Amino acid sequence: MSAVQAVHFIGIGGAIMHNLAISLLKNGFLVSGSDVALEEPVRIELLNHGLLPAGQGWFPEKINPGLSAVIVGSAIENQNPELVAARKAGVAVYSYPEFIYKQATDKQRIVVAGSRGRAGLTAMVLFTLHYCKRPFDYVINRPLKWLPDTVRLTDAPIIIIEGDESPGPLDQQAGFLHYQHHIGLITSINWEQNSPFKSEEEYVKQFDAFGDRTPKGGLLFYCENNTLATVVGAKQRPDVLSIPYKIHPHTSEQGNHFIIAGKSKIPVQVYGTQNFESMSGAMELLRRIGVPSDKFYEAIQHFTV
Repeated sequence: MSAVQAVHFIGIGGAIMHNLAISLLKNGFLVSGSDVALEEPVRIELLNHGLLPAGQGWFPEKINPGLSAVIVGSAIENQNPELVAARKAGVAVYSYPEFIYKQATDKQRIVVAGSRGRAGLTAMVLFTLHYCKRPFDYVINRPLKWLPDTVRLTDAPIIIIEGDESPGPLDQQAGFLHYQHHIGLITSINWEQNSPFKSEEEYVKQFDAFGDRTPKGGLLFYCENNTLATVVGAKQRPDVLSIPYKIHPHTSEQGNHFIIAGKSKIPVQVYGTQNFESMSGAMELLRRIGVPSDKFYEAIQHFTV
């Protein structure tokens, strides 16, 4: 029998961090964590699982060589006292994307990246798989009505990841680069002044690297309605199939909204350019992993945010 792994979270109050901590606890890990601020409902969730830190702040004495890993949130500074202590103690340190990858090496990894529309498209993929009763794991930035946790790690054969571009303290690469996807999708690339990447050039480089990391035999989807996503997605990469998608045909009548499939009009509860683009991308991705279009159209009628 393998030894129980002990992990410590620096920044356990993060949206993904605290759910990853809970998921690991359920999977038999010994889990501890620290943070400077814990707000509701995160504090209650950690308390209910016996993971609420005794005090708020950073406590280097929590770090010891017996830890299997220290997991660091994206908001943690490079000189955080616990992070410094972990390095001195020789404990393996991971950003949460790096650690999630380690837990998902035997799964088909599907990562949705993009400046806009990422969350909605990911949710449509997850909803359809849920509707079709397909087993899957996932990582999302915000909980959904029908998926209250932001992380699930089980023995499911695939994992769907909403890929955040925020770099952590361990390197200056976008977080989505650490998942080592088999299938990638880029919804859009739109640099803004408040981006953690200081220039549009540096920002676009993250997505170009994402495309370049698609393995041989892998798939890369991109929205051809977005100029930079098309530049990155349409780039020739050996043995990678690049698949463009665009806004799904749609119509509205008397306040009701429909997507059009052949001669059929399928009612939907969400609408707008972004949602219709996301429907097209989600359908194309799902079709490539064995969910036929007719099942997507059946499911999407019930999808709400």
